[in-house]
Amino acid sequence: MTAAQVVRSEWTKIRSVASTVWTLSLAVVVTIALGMLISALSRHDFDSMSPQDRLSFDPTFISFAGMSLGQLAMIVFGVLVVSNEYSSGMIRTSLAAVPQRGTFLFSKLAVATVLALVVGMATSFAAFFLGQAVLGPHRASIGDPGVLRAVIGGGLYMTLIAVFSMGVATMLRSPMLSLGILMPFFFLISSILGNVSATKKIGRFLPDQAGSKIMQVVPRPGDTSPYGPWGGLGIMVLWVLAALLGGYVLLKRRDA
Repeated sequence: MTAAQVVRSEWTKIRSVASTVWTLSLAVVVTIALGMLISALSRHDFDSMSPQDRLSFDPTFISFAGMSLGQLAMIVFGVLVVSNEYSSGMIRTSLAAVPQRGTFLFSKLAVATVLALVVGMATSFAAFFLGQAVLGPHRASIGDPGVLRAVIGGGLYMTLIAVFSMGVATMLRSPMLSLGILMPFFFLISSILGNVSATKKIGRFLPDQAGSKIMQVVPRPGDTSPYGPWGGLGIMVLWVLAALLGGYVLLKRRDA
């Protein structure tokens, strides 16, 4: 099969599996809805904030509050895209049809990444504009310094979370094992390492903590990170590349 035929085949696989469609839909709904809710609560509490809290008030980042749960759906999407074939046994048929494993893997990744990027960007822009509408007089404008970068960065962040999950799932092959590692990693381990003073210097280099900096416009009080928004996203990209490389090497070396 040619590369174009493999890409078309992977697109057919992804859109024909209901679970992948539902997870992406859930990522959109949860991210936007939670962002609007937190924006409404922030607007209500703004007058009672301390002067210091008002100075560090970041309306753009507040509208992305739903990313914390939206990324959960993107993780599930990334895992299912890869591991569905292993759990169903279809991986043997796929590799028989496309014996060039690099072509097979990167065609799958390319299709899923483009889909995640489209969904991530649409979600990020929608979350921003709806969140700012709810914030009312405290809103930010897309033309304000750093705001457009943060909104585009939100879409890139969601995409990279999905791609990182694809790389991990390629290495582990099992959907349960992949989710059993990724969920605690992002929702427990990363949070603990990032909030305990003894481990903060380690935690800020984890993919989600470094990558989320791209969505911040107003610096957080006491933030001593040695990188800026694009530097943080660059660290996240390195994590993604490492996961993809690991997945590729293991796919090449072991049996289906």
